Amino acid sequence: MRVPVHRRITRRLRHILRVRSMRSIGGDVANLLFLALLSIVMVIPMVYVINNAFKPLEELYLSPPRIFVQNPTLDNLRDLFSVMDTSWVPISRYFFNTLLVTLVGTSGHVILASMAAYVLEKHRFYGRNAFFSLVVVTLLFNSTVTSIPNFVIMSSIGLVDNYLALIIPAFGSPLGLFLMKQFMESVPNAMLEAAKIDGAGEMRIFFRIVMPSVKPAWLTLIIFSFQSLWNSTGGVLIRSEELKPLPYALNQIVSGGFARAGAAAAVSLVLMIVPIVVFVLSQSQILDTMATSGIKE
Repeated sequence: MRVPVHRRITRRLRHILRVRSMRSIGGDVANLLFLALLSIVMVIPMVYVINNAFKPLEELYLSPPRIFVQNPTLDNLRDLFSVMDTSWVPISRYFFNTLLVTLVGTSGHVILASMAAYVLEKHRFYGRNAFFSLVVVTLLFNSTVTSIPNFVIMSSIGLVDNYLALIIPAFGSPLGLFLMKQFMESVPNAMLEAAKIDGAGEMRIFFRIVMPSVKPAWLTLIIFSFQSLWNSTGGVLIRSEELKPLPYALNQIVSGGFARAGAAAAVSLVLMIVPIVVFVLSQSQILDTMATSGIKE
């Protein structure tokens, strides 16, 4: 006989409080110092990139390098925008390409992955376990390994040099299906059955009950998918300069050598800032994801 979810949560919280009450003040201080040290180590790369974007050239090539800028300047950002202004394709076009691919790819990935996960988890049919096992196996393959098959497929259906060449593979990423299915295990079947008795259809149950119940999961998935697509350069799938995404154009500046070192430092900041903003705006939902990842009905 299964114990109700709320009782298991209550027991877990009581256990955590009991363990916490048994800890000494010295242990709490040690944990705090360890977490503070760990946070410093993790934030140093981000602080270094931000400072590099405002360093003059002489500070960028100091040995040993300094983390913090001594004489901040905006010359690197001015150099970056001046280079982009002289390009025969406007920077606004690169930005539009990246924004379109990122928004459409992320939205489609979240919706399709959630629908597929709902079917796999809440409906019983032959082969569902084998299909999910196949999805788990695909997580083992790096994107570099799948780039050649991906190009062959897109080329065979005539989508090379098209926005869809980046959007469609994003729809089928296995990470979203895996993550959403794991979280949908925590949605009580009794609640879904009650909704069906009240006359709710599958789509209404999915959008009005299931999706709000797993909100932390799909918000986390949005961040992962957004980061992946935002940093995509298009690779061999996009050939026309007018369709190239923003990271491609910025990487061309980075390859300019010593003369573009300042602009290259600014490029790192530009590519980093948007995913960080997205993460900061939804960080509380990610914490909810981690906290509830092990709770099942």
